[in-house]
Amino acid sequence: MCRRFPLREMREEDITLIEVKNLTKRYGDNLAVKDLSFTVEKGKIYGFLGPNGAGKSTTMNIITGCLAATSGTVIINGHDIFEEPVEAKKCIGYLPELPPLYMDMTPLEYLQFVAQAKGIARDKREYGINYAMEKTQITGVQNRLIKNLSKGYRQRVGIAQAMLGDPEIIILDEPTVGLDPIQIIEIRDLIKSLAEDHTVILSSHILSEVSAVCNYVMIIAHGRLIASDTIENLSTYLVGSNVLHMTVRGDLGRIRMAINTLADHAKTIRYEENTEEKTDTYNIDIETDRSADLRELAFRTFVDENCIILKMFVEAIGLEDVFLKLTTEDDEDYREEQEEEALEQRENAFAPDALDEDDASEGPSDSDIAPDSDADKGGSGNDHDDDDYKPMFS
Repeated sequence: MCRRFPLREMREEDITLIEVKNLTKRYGDNLAVKDLSFTVEKGKIYGFLGPNGAGKSTTMNIITGCLAATSGTVIINGHDIFEEPVEAKKCIGYLPELPPLYMDMTPLEYLQFVAQAKGIARDKREYGINYAMEKTQITGVQNRLIKNLSKGYRQRVGIAQAMLGDPEIIILDEPTVGLDPIQIIEIRDLIKSLAEDHTVILSSHILSEVSAVCNYVMIIAHGRLIASDTIENLSTYLVGSNVLHMTVRGDLGRIRMAINTLADHAKTIRYEENTEEKTDTYNIDIETDRSADLRELAFRTFVDENCIILKMFVEAIGLEDVFLKLTTEDDEDYREEQEEEALEQRENAFAPDALDEDDASEGPSDSDIAPDSDADKGGSGNDHDDDDYKPMFS
């Protein structure tokens, strides 16, 4: 079973902009997204986090109407993305992992083209383009060919096109991939500024990026949502303790006396000699309830025993720890499910009904094939191939 966290009570000011229900996407026998459900509320930066191959980009493409789903529904600000694609797409600005740029255009020419493709009214295009260029700080390079721009500026041009039409939702798929450290910081600052006027969904597999930019996290693995909450709440649900780490120098007998004094306030206390420091130096780990803070008491206790405190800090669980724990647990769940499905298939293959059907028919003869079948026409036999990809702009 996947870990599920308590749903936060919705407040009156919370407005749902995206509602995904039981979303599934198959590529042949490969299940890329499995029964995925979540909501996105107005005014937040969401981090869509998961390892490579988890189904993040597939989900983003379905939400934006670029890819058809096998089953499930996606409601964008009240509009079904499959039934009302034009109205739904007007609410979304999308930057794919590979920005859809035309290298022989200038940023200004490209944004003019995108504005026209999005159907933005002629009297509003100039203001919208100028605002997007100013917000993304590409005004100074608006007349240079895109192919001559750095990757950081190309990414800014991609974000600018996502802003056109003033959509309520901006979706960014891996927006900092391939950028240098300075460009990454600049793009992160830009994303934070976008949240002042838009709801932002940021897809990434970089933990530090999500923790630095987002205030809400959705973790996906094997095409399934395994956690959805703030980073702080995820940490609280997973770990009910804090650990106070100390490095102390002093007589071992006095250190033990200090530890005994603190024992009533701690869950566990462990200590060992620090071989990297001078003699009579020990590393001490004091585990407490999450609500407890023993730093002041520990300081006074060891000082009273004439011990020197060389180091003291509280370990706070980070997003890396949350991500590792959840995905590891889900990997185990996923393997168990795969083994159960494989066992069920083997059992069904040897069931009496299945054996009778195999004996009754060894395959169709030439006369059984209809003359106007897909095989004779040279078709693929898949009625849904043409519907699998939908253009970004409608």
